[in-house]
Amino acid sequence: MEYFKKILRFAKPYSTYGYLNIFFNVLYALFSALSFAALIPMLDVLFDKSRKVYEAPVYTGIGDLKTFVQDYLNYQVTGYSGDDEMKGLVLVIGLVLFLFLLKNLFNYLAMYYITFLRNGVLKDVRNAMYRKIVDLPVSFYSEKRKGDVIARITSDVLEIQHSFLSILELIVREPLTILFTIIVMFFISVKLTIFVFIFIPLAGMIISAIGKSLKKKSDRVQKEQGNFLSIVEETLGGLRVIKAFNAEDRFYQMFKASTTRFFRFSNTLLNRQNLASPTGEFLGILVIGVLLWFGGKMVLVDQTLDASSFIAYMGLAYNILTPAKSISKASYGVKKGNAAAERVLEILETENPIRDQPAAIRKESFEHGLNLENVSFKYEDEYVLKDFSLEVPKGSMVALVGQSGSGKSTIANLLTRFYDVNEGSIRIDGTDIRSIEKISLRHLMGLVTQDSILFNDTVRNNIGLGKENATEEEIIEAAKIANAHEFITSLPKGYDTNIGDSGNKLSGGQKQRLSIARAVLKNPPIMILDEATSALDTESERLVQDALEKMMQNRTSVVIAHRLSTIQNAHKIIVMQKGKIAEQGTHNELLAKNGVYKNLVEMQSLRG
Repeated sequence: MEYFKKILRFAKPYSTYGYLNIFFNVLYALFSALSFAALIPMLDVLFDKSRKVYEAPVYTGIGDLKTFVQDYLNYQVTGYSGDDEMKGLVLVIGLVLFLFLLKNLFNYLAMYYITFLRNGVLKDVRNAMYRKIVDLPVSFYSEKRKGDVIARITSDVLEIQHSFLSILELIVREPLTILFTIIVMFFISVKLTIFVFIFIPLAGMIISAIGKSLKKKSDRVQKEQGNFLSIVEETLGGLRVIKAFNAEDRFYQMFKASTTRFFRFSNTLLNRQNLASPTGEFLGILVIGVLLWFGGKMVLVDQTLDASSFIAYMGLAYNILTPAKSISKASYGVKKGNAAAERVLEILETENPIRDQPAAIRKESFEHGLNLENVSFKYEDEYVLKDFSLEVPKGSMVALVGQSGSGKSTIANLLTRFYDVNEGSIRIDGTDIRSIEKISLRHLMGLVTQDSILFNDTVRNNIGLGKENATEEEIIEAAKIANAHEFITSLPKGYDTNIGDSGNKLSGGQKQRLSIARAVLKNPPIMILDEATSALDTESERLVQDALEKMMQNRTSVVIAHRLSTIQNAHKIIVMQKGKIAEQGTHNELLAKNGVYKNLVEMQSLRG
C-alpha cells in the first residue's frame, strides 16, 4: 500500500470525481440492501401472509422499528388495494422495481465519475513518466534497458489504473454494500446473522492465504515483459546487422526463451489469481447451505422466523457474496498493482544527478571563451580523462584527435553537460557550467554527432527542431548553408516529405546535412562536432565538410575529428592519448614535431 499512497497524489486534481463516486457508491450500497428487503412485503402479499392494517401505526422507539416498518407497509398495501389482492401485488412489485432501478442508476453514476478519475490518473502518471524519462541523464539509459522503460510507461501504468479502481471499490463500495446488507439482516433476524458471522471470517482467512505471494509473482511477470520488449527494441534497431550476420535464429531463441519464461510466470500468477473466484464461491455456497439448514429450522421447527423474511434474508446473504468476491479480487489487483506502482515510482523517484543548482544563473551570451581546468572524469572505475586542461578562445576552432578510447567524445559529453566532471571544472566566460541553468547552457551550444539522429517526421520539422516557430525562410536558409536545399527540393513533397524512422529514407550524407541544417537554424555561438564526417563516403564528405565550414564561420568550434584532412585549418589541434594531451599546435607545427600527430596523418594517408 505504501506505493499506492504515493500514486494517490496524482488523483488530487480529480478529487471531485472521487467524492462523487463515493457519494453514489454509498447510495448504491444502501439501495442494494433495501431492494432485497423490499421482497418481504411482496412475498407476504403473494403468499397471502400480509395482515390487513386499517389504521396508521405509531412509532414507539428503536426496539419496535421492525414491527413499525412491517405494519406501515401493510397499511399502505391495505389502503391501496382494499379487497383486491392484485392491486397490492402490483404496488409491492412496483416498489421492488423502483428500488432496483435506483440501485442500478447509482451504480452507473458511480462508474461514470470514476472513469474520469481513473483515466486522469493514467494520463498524468504517463505524462510525469515521460517528463522524467527525457529529464534523466544519458547515463541512466546506459544502465537501464529501453524495453524495460517502455514496459513501465505502458503496461505497468495500465496495471496501476485497473488497481486504482479496485482500491476504491475495496475502500468504499463493497464494504458499504456488506455493511448495509448486514444491518438489514440484523433487522430481520439477529440470531441468524450472528450465526453467519461465525463462518465469514473463516472464509476470509482461506482467501487471504491464497493471495500472499501475488505481489512477488506479479513483479516477475512485469520484469520479464520489460525483458522481451527490450529484445524487440534492440532487434528493430539492429535489424541490418542481425540479417547481415545471419543471427535471426539466435535472436529468435533469445526472444522465445523470454516469452517462455513470461508464459510460465503468467500461468503461475493467473492460476493463483483464478483460484480466488471458485474458492470464494464454494465457501459462499457453503455458508448459504448452512444458513438454509439453520434458518429452515427457525422457520419450520422453532417458528421464530416467517418464510417470506427468511427468503429475503437468503437473498441478502447472497448479496454479500458478490461484494465479498469483489473484495478478494480487488485485493489481488492491489497486490499486482503494488508491484507495478513500485516499478513506475522507481523511475519517477530516481534522483537526477545532473540538475540545476538552486541559484543557477541564466546565461544568454558568449563573450570570451571556454576553459577546461584540471578535468578528471570516469564512467565507471577507470578515469577516461585525468587532469585535462584546455582553453578555447571565442571565435577559434579547436580540433581533438586521437585513437578510439582516448577521451575525445567524452569532452563533448562534458561540455554539453550530459555528464558532470568528477574533478576540476568547465567554465564559460569564467563561470562554472554547473552553476548555469542547463537550458541556457544548451542554448549556447549546437551539436552534430557521427550518428545523425533524426525523427520519423517531415524534413521541415526535423530541421525546425533547432528553433521553435522558425519561419519558412529561416528553414530554407539553414538548409542552403548545410548544402541540403537541393536534395530536399527533389524529394516527392519537398520540405513536407516524411523521412521515415530515424531518417532511413535518406542516405547517410543527406541525413548528416539535415543534422547540420538543424544546428545552423539554432544558430548557437558554440558548435560541437563529434566525428561528423567519419561515417560518410568521399562525395558526401566533401558536401558535408563544405557545409560545416560555412556553419563554423564566426563561431567557436570544438571539432572531434576522425579524418585529419578535415581539421587542417584549425587554430589549434589537440592530440589525445589515454585521456591526456600528447601534443598540441597547428597542423604545420605538429607535422614539424615529427611525433604522434605525424604518425596519425601518415597512417591515414596509407589507408587512403
